Amino acid sequence: MDIVEKARIFATAAHAAIDQRRKYTNEPYIVHPKQVAAFVETNGGTPEMVAAAWLHDVLEDTAVTPDVMREEFGDKVTDLVLWVTDVSKKEDGNRATRKAIDRQHIAAAPGEAHTIKLADIISNCSSIMMHDADFAKVYFEEKSLLLEVLTKGNEGLRNYASRIVLDED
Repeated sequence: MDIVEKARIFATAAHAAIDQRRKYTNEPYIVHPKQVAAFVETNGGTPEMVAAAWLHDVLEDTAVTPDVMREEFGDKVTDLVLWVTDVSKKEDGNRATRKAIDRQHIAAAPGEAHTIKLADIISNCSSIMMHDADFAKVYFEEKSLLLEVLTKGNEGLRNYASRIVLDED
């Protein structure tokens, strides 16, 4: 089994184990990582990047630890997932403070991680635009600031994300 298929199965099981659902549609959560992985793959992502795209929310949202992920997928994939995983904690302050901490973290990431994060933004923006116009204003402002530091990722995805975020003011 290749690393992408292994990541798809692993992510599907991890999110299903906690019955995680998409906020607005109640679909199984895995529809989001599937979309992120597809964006990464169709924009030239390596197998490790596509695998990390499938897994990008596993550490944040499930009981899977970085050690388990590293054992299953190795350093490259796990490191990419860690780069796109938020590092802030509730006790760090309000939402704006936490988002600034997370921006600083991803700013230092390699281009492969920026590409995954750009795909994540595109996927999330579509859903939020359709289902929650009030929150979209806050979210798009945060993503506008995030785009300022996501300079090393795939140019096509960055342009697409910028069009979505900046046109939604």
